[in-house]
Amino acid sequence: MQLPSVLLENAVAEFSKLPSIGKKTALRLVLHLLKKEENEVKHFGETIVTMRSNIKFCKRCHNISDGDICSICSNSTRKQNIICVVENIRDVIAIESTQQFNGTYHILDGIISPLDGIGPDKLNIESLVTRVETEQTEELIFALSPNIQGDTTIYYIQKKLTNTSCKITTIARGIAFGGELEYADEMTLAKSLQNRLPIQQYVS
Repeated sequence: MQLPSVLLENAVAEFSKLPSIGKKTALRLVLHLLKKEENEVKHFGETIVTMRSNIKFCKRCHNISDGDICSICSNSTRKQNIICVVENIRDVIAIESTQQFNGTYHILDGIISPLDGIGPDKLNIESLVTRVETEQTEELIFALSPNIQGDTTIYYIQKKLTNTSCKITTIARGIAFGGELEYADEMTLAKSLQNRLPIQQYVS
């Protein structure tokens, strides 16, 4: 793609580094910004920089937050003794959009995948175990993508919690095996949460 300006080319190159953004889409975005007033573009850039510099992660559940504790963990109307375990922040957003869950979350920041070099030590598993042991958690709901890696992660964490009285469940198989949780439609995800199963039935 031949561009008339090195500055334009550099901007397009940066935008094209974003997920699902090809060179042509990146060019459209850059040309769109060129049509905007300079102060609007400056505000756009400053917003991104401020977000990256100041955003935090909840010390309790690892969700994105403006403070040390996220808005979900600090919400007294939510059931603090129920934890939904998810792979990433996108999954939290997907479940929240169903408006069917009123507990808290714990973000693992991935799932166990030895082939990809991701072991339990690279995930937020120990902090989850600590939460269950110290916060008198009544139920732990696994809402991981239904695939081999997700099953392995559930099995590993279940073994770590063998000596606790916490009820362990998983969302129902309304989510297709091998699918990605974030791409499930809201109705399917809501039903999966409502019809969750005891973990013994899930891994047996």
